[in-house]
Amino acid sequence: MAVEAKRLILEAVEKYHLEASGETEFVPGVTPILPSGAVLTAEDRVALTEAALDMRIAAGVSSRTFERRFAKTLGLRKAHLTNSGSSANLLALSALTSPQLGDRRLRPGDEVITVAAGFPTTVNPIYQNGMTPVYVDVELGTYNASAEKIAAAIGPRTKAIMLAHALGNPYEVDEIARLADEHGLFLIEDNCDAVGSLHQGKLTGTFGDLATTSFYPAHHITMGEGGCVLTDNLVLARIVESMRDWGRDCWCEPGEDDTCHKRFLYRLGDLPERYDHKYTFSHVGYNLKATDIQAALGLSQLSRLDDFGAARRRNWQRLRDGLEGVGAYLLPTATPGSDPSWFGFAVTLTEEAGFDRYDLLRFLGDRKIGTRLLFAGNLTRHPGYLDREYRVVGDLANSDIILERTFWVGVYPGLTTEMIDYVARSLREFAIGKR
Repeated sequence: MAVEAKRLILEAVEKYHLEASGETEFVPGVTPILPSGAVLTAEDRVALTEAALDMRIAAGVSSRTFERRFAKTLGLRKAHLTNSGSSANLLALSALTSPQLGDRRLRPGDEVITVAAGFPTTVNPIYQNGMTPVYVDVELGTYNASAEKIAAAIGPRTKAIMLAHALGNPYEVDEIARLADEHGLFLIEDNCDAVGSLHQGKLTGTFGDLATTSFYPAHHITMGEGGCVLTDNLVLARIVESMRDWGRDCWCEPGEDDTCHKRFLYRLGDLPERYDHKYTFSHVGYNLKATDIQAALGLSQLSRLDDFGAARRRNWQRLRDGLEGVGAYLLPTATPGSDPSWFGFAVTLTEEAGFDRYDLLRFLGDRKIGTRLLFAGNLTRHPGYLDREYRVVGDLANSDIILERTFWVGVYPGLTTEMIDYVARSLREFAIGKR
């Protein structure tokens, strides 16, 4: 009886989705063109509903299945789901402070090389762990730091490098990974904006010691909220799992007991004999887990990752072709040797533009074209960071230009050819009208 009722409910959900999500005609200047968003199907809605009907409200079978499949997709050994990409970044850097890493562990006062022209959650874990960020500037056009700048920033207190692939565009991650290896540094790839991007024919997120992803609706696949930490290193994977799950030493899944058959035989720390391993804590950890309802949506989305990436590349190229030759705009370029699965299309106003960003963004907004700034631009100039300790190698001249003259528009798979052409036409019209 319950099985039949569930079948009828799921059929009704699929029918509801098809009726509620019918295509609407694009009307230029009326239909909103979002900079980012999720592309959700009837299968996604059914997957969410089925997980809810089964009351899978904590991490369980869907979470474990997603972790295995996502790790396999990137060719890595381990993936651990988190409740957000920001939590994934916090977890990845915090894992490197584990005493289990011996002399390599990161400690308060150590330095981590990063950039100021990005989203703050790449930098925040450095501060949250009592360390000091070392900022290097980025290149205009790619919006990434070069391996040369990273090399110049390595000092006696440097212990790690933590960088995001800007708007899906890979940085010189093969060279930077070699630098990290040569100097005994950890490399964390913030891959939140770049799932499916390639550098030198290899997927981003597979070069570093740890990689992070985000499944917020703006990203390549979504769980609504959610993130992930991935690694090929089983020692780091075990630390990540422990710190994600309250810092516990036990690896039993919730609701399971004694899978190692030694539950009361461990003696760790200063604990008494026969102490329950299930309540032994080897790290000062968090609870950063996701839920099966989120993972069910992620599993449904994961099957379309390649299609989403193809649409992002197609939209980005069409937009770039449509803006070629407009002197007011510095257009984005892929890092040499890279095939980005683009998160967005960045535009920087040139010195000869003859207008400022505010007026252009107002113009685009009036046409219902959504825009976003390139995140923090220069994080050191934001109110929350003015009194924070940091070191700068070189200067942040390009970061300041990004702060003042850069923005991005969307290329996500929900945008049609007509929408992309309208965005390009609008940007052209504004620039020509201001000459």
